[in-house]
Amino acid sequence: MTELKKLLAEKISEIAKESFGASLEISGIISSFEYPPDDSMGDLAYPCFKLSPILRKGPNVIAQTIAEKFDFPSVAKATSIGGYLNFFIADEYYSDQILKGILEKGKDYGKTNIGKGETVVLDYSSPNICKPFHVGHLGSTVIGHSIKKLHEFVGYKCVGVNHLGDWGTQFGKQILAYKMWGNKELVEKGGVDELVKLYVRFHEEAEKDPELEARARAEFHKLETGDEENIALWKWFVKLTLAECNRSYDRLGITFDSYAGESFYTDKMPEQVQVLKEKGLLKLDNGASVVDLSEYNMPPCLILKSDGSTLYPTRDIAAAVYRKRTYDFAKCIYVTSSQQCLHFQQWFKVIELMGYDFADKLVHVPYGTISINGEKLATRSGNVVLIKDLIDSAVTKVKSIMQEKSPDLENLDDIAEQIGVGAVVFYYLMNDRIKDTNFVMEEALSFDGNSGPYAQYAYARTCQLLKKAGELPVTKYVIREKTEKELAKVLSKFGETVLSAVKDYEPSDVTRYILEVCVAFNRFYHDCPILSAEDKDVIASRIALTKATNIVLGNALPLICMKTPTKI
Repeated sequence: MTELKKLLAEKISEIAKESFGASLEISGIISSFEYPPDDSMGDLAYPCFKLSPILRKGPNVIAQTIAEKFDFPSVAKATSIGGYLNFFIADEYYSDQILKGILEKGKDYGKTNIGKGETVVLDYSSPNICKPFHVGHLGSTVIGHSIKKLHEFVGYKCVGVNHLGDWGTQFGKQILAYKMWGNKELVEKGGVDELVKLYVRFHEEAEKDPELEARARAEFHKLETGDEENIALWKWFVKLTLAECNRSYDRLGITFDSYAGESFYTDKMPEQVQVLKEKGLLKLDNGASVVDLSEYNMPPCLILKSDGSTLYPTRDIAAAVYRKRTYDFAKCIYVTSSQQCLHFQQWFKVIELMGYDFADKLVHVPYGTISINGEKLATRSGNVVLIKDLIDSAVTKVKSIMQEKSPDLENLDDIAEQIGVGAVVFYYLMNDRIKDTNFVMEEALSFDGNSGPYAQYAYARTCQLLKKAGELPVTKYVIREKTEKELAKVLSKFGETVLSAVKDYEPSDVTRYILEVCVAFNRFYHDCPILSAEDKDVIASRIALTKATNIVLGNALPLICMKTPTKI
């Protein structure tokens, strides 16, 4: 539909020039097209209110004038209703252009090259070492990876960075706790769970013996200065944590190009602190070094503590400079909780004040909180749900459902895994990312509602229909029925949906679009006999529509980290 919008915009501009003597910007017309809420109002509409200030005519006059002169092969008719210019697209356009185009392009349908030659760095997931990989990390992980896949789909080279929380005074506490109470065999067996127990015990003991805090700081200082024993322990802790995280990443289909965490930038921060000093940006505040941002209505950005140690902004600044030098990014995208908005606003501004010309290429993509059945999650209170446990629960329940519905299904375990994981991801990505999400397992696993299983089942249905139909040559594409045209119209929106999702960093655009495709396909499937139609051209065309749906869903589902089972 993107190409048709461009052609219609050019025609509108041409008629406006002839009728009113004014030139119109094509891109502005294209971006203003709307889809009418009712088919009786056409397939596309353009609000002529936007042209009134330019053409100095009322919107009704403009719409009526253009409608009367509009003659275009792909448009059956153009009408004027309430200041809107409404277009009724010819059935032949959907059959000869949209349907044929999808089948010809296949896996490339919906792709563009808007990002060709440019690199995007994406910073997402970023769990803390020695801490459980819990549901609170799900947002950054799946939103970030979906945004990465969307950018790759439109031609960008993408670098996914897992900026691990692997540095800081907490590791002095972890090392001391292990040295005092740890057991290597227990930690190897228990992994992160055992490390968390040791960390919790440290805080319990420190309340009784405050001297432990000083000893922990000393252990971290030893780590910072290269003590071999502490470095070995720290590397071991990192390895154990990543082993647990990777099990969940593998199930989710999440991959990274770099695991450079906070520790990677320890030798790169002094240079940036020096730049801040040379620029006269650092000020002392109760012994700490800060950048005053009061002029920009923000609190000061802390760069160094009173003891000279660094903080998150220091590391983030060093990381951004390193990434620009290493990858020469067109954009560097950070996917984190909306609770960190101020943090990113502050250090983005500091980057700008330091004179770096890539400051406007830094993008923070915030997302809302997640709760489980209405209960908010909090690490400190112990109300934590691990990602692996949530996925396990979903897969187990899906398997139980499928054993009732399809007890003889081959590869039941593999399919249950794909649907269970998909249910969790789809449910999370269905709403606008900035909104808070309340995860309800029963809704997520429904095969009948707005869910991942519903979408995957629709895809599997197209696969089975195509397998049953076999190869049938199409001599002429025929689209006659209302539900055929509605399906073709929805399929035509895929490319512009992807571009919208990329522009707004909004995977939910694709998720909701997938549901729109599934609803349109199921109506078509219900209303139009596919393999039993009397006319061979009709059978072939409906199989072609099914194939086009299969292509679109097959291209769209992976963009939101979903698998595509061919049989359910």
